[in-house]
Amino acid sequence: MKSSLLVLCLILILIFIGASANATVTQNNTSGSNTSISGGYTSNTTNSYSGGQTNTTTNTTTNSTKTQKIPVNAAIAPSMSSYSQDLCIVGLSGSVQVTGFGVAGGTYVTDTNCERMKLSKLLYDYNMRVASIAILCQDDRVFSAMEHAGTPCPFEGKIAGEAQAQWKKYDIERPDYEKYIEKLRKRELIDAGKPVFQKINTSYEGLYGDD
Repeated sequence: MKSSLLVLCLILILIFIGASANATVTQNNTSGSNTSISGGYTSNTTNSYSGGQTNTTTNTTTNSTKTQKIPVNAAIAPSMSSYSQDLCIVGLSGSVQVTGFGVAGGTYVTDTNCERMKLSKLLYDYNMRVASIAILCQDDRVFSAMEHAGTPCPFEGKIAGEAQAQWKKYDIERPDYEKYIEKLRKRELIDAGKPVFQKINTSYEGLYGDD
């Protein structure tokens, strides 16, 4: 009885040593930045008792990787505001957004017409009446309006008829010089009896037959 127990214990010890010596484990891991890993673990064990002992252990780990795309923030045009009514500026801003890239920017643009009106009002408040009109005459529309009204803009200290004579002599200095030259050419053609524009027949006679 004791010898049988001894033999059985010896066999169990040999089985344990053989299983530890012949074990094979294979494991592959794949990882990356900004990834999520999922998978499974499979284990198979086969024991065979035929004239001896054979233990085979197979371990398999399967990992799947999924790349996560990080969205790009949208380009938003900045708010360009002027916080004072005494500033003759206009805020401009814009943005462009494409795939993977965005840009935004802004700037201020000076309103020269606004500056001209504020300066004219300031000069008028200081009783500089001729100077206030002269600075408004830098605008070609004001210059033309003053001329048509029979009150030509000041010319280097001269006003009224003297200013008109100087503007005629030095017409190249007029703010509306190009429009002024074009007007003179048309008037010369009219005075010579030549048609400036081809007249269009606007009558309805003959459009719908003789009825």
